Amino acid sequence: MLVCAVELKGREAILSLLNQDGGAFMVPDCRQRLFTVSPSDTTESIRSFQFAFAKLMEDYKVEEIVVIQREQKGKFMGSATSFKLEAAIQLLELPVTMMSTKEIKAQITRNPIQVDFDSLDLKKFQKPAFGAAYAYLNFCTYGDIEEI
Repeated sequence: MLVCAVELKGREAILSLLNQDGGAFMVPDCRQRLFTVSPSDTTESIRSFQFAFAKLMEDYKVEEIVVIQREQKGKFMGSATSFKLEAAIQLLELPVTMMSTKEIKAQITRNPIQVDFDSLDLKKFQKPAFGAAYAYLNFCTYGDIEEI
C-alpha cells in the first residue's frame, strides 16, 4: 500500500511517500517534497494547489492520504491557510485519514522505525510526515493504537 503523509505548516504542505509491500517498507522517489500556497486568500491559489496535489497522487498511484492533525485552538493552533489546504485535500477522491501527533508517537513507540532517517533520501523537514506514514502503515498492520 502506498500512502502519502502530509504535514501542514502555515502555507506549506510537506509530503512523504511510503510504500509497504509484504512487510517491507520502501521510500519511493517523489518529484515534489512540498507545496507552498501563496497567496492563500484567493480561490484560484487553493484550486491550483488542489489540482497539483491531485495530479501528484494520481501519477504515483497513492492509495491513502494521511494528514497530521493540527490544534484548532490555543497556543499551537494551525493557521487558517493550513485548514484550507486540509479541506482541499479531503475533497479529493482518495481516502484521507487524520492522525494526531499523540497517535503517531504511540504507534512509533510500539513499533520503532528500524532505519536511520539520515540514510533515507528525505530532507529533515519531511521527518514528521515520514513518521506519520510509518505510524499509519503500522496501524494498518497491527491494529489499535494504545495511547501513552
